Amino acid sequence: MKKLFLVLLMAIGSIVSAQTAKEIIDKNIELTGGLTNWKLLNSVLLQGRVTLGINDEYPIKIYQQRPNLTKTTITIGKKETAVEGYDGTKGYAMNYAANKIQEYPNYVPESFDNDFIDWENKGFDAKYLGKEKVGDIYCHKVELTKNVNKTLYFFDSKTYMLLKEIKKDETLLYSDYKMVGSVMMPYRIESSSPKKDSDFVMILNKIETNKVFPANTFKF
Repeated sequence: MKKLFLVLLMAIGSIVSAQTAKEIIDKNIELTGGLTNWKLLNSVLLQGRVTLGINDEYPIKIYQQRPNLTKTTITIGKKETAVEGYDGTKGYAMNYAANKIQEYPNYVPESFDNDFIDWENKGFDAKYLGKEKVGDIYCHKVELTKNVNKTLYFFDSKTYMLLKEIKKDETLLYSDYKMVGSVMMPYRIESSSPKKDSDFVMILNKIETNKVFPANTFKF
C-alpha cells in the first residue's frame, strides 16, 4: 500500500509539473503576440551591430525564413560578407583560419521557431524546475527535453518574457523587448559559451517581418 501511494504521489507530481511548465510557456506565447501570429511569421530580417570580443564591432544582418533558411552577414570596412547560413540543402560558415566561406556537410540548421512554440507536437517533454534569479529578476525555470537534448528557459515571473536560454554549448540572454508588427521580440541578445570563442553582444536597431526575399538570398 505504501509503495502504491508513493507511485501515485510521483505521478501526480509529474502531472502538476507538466501543467505548470505548459502554463508558463503558453503565457509567454500569449503575451508576445499569440500562437496564431507567431505561426503567420514567415520571414525576419534583423539589422544592427554585433560586438565580438571586447572592441570588435560590426554592422550585422540576419535573414531567416521558414522552415530553416538562414544567412548572417557582417560588414567589414565597406564590404558585406556572409559568415554563416543554410540554403535548404547546404550549410556553410566562415573558416577564419583559411579566411573563406566553406560548406559543412554535417551542418545542422535550426528551426525558424523557438523549440517551445508547439513543443508538444515536436516531441518535447516540459518540466517546471521552480524559480531562479537572472540578475535581480526572479524567473520561472522550465526545462525542455527531447531524447538526450536539454534546454533551460528562464521566463520573467512577472512579465513572462524569456530572459535566458541555456543550451548544451551556449547561453543566451534576451532583453529590450519591443513590438514588431504583431509579435514582441528582443532587441538585445548576448551569447556566451564555455570556450569563449564565439561570445557576442548584438544590439538591433531594425527588425522587419514577412519580407519577400530574392530567391538567391540564402546562397553563398
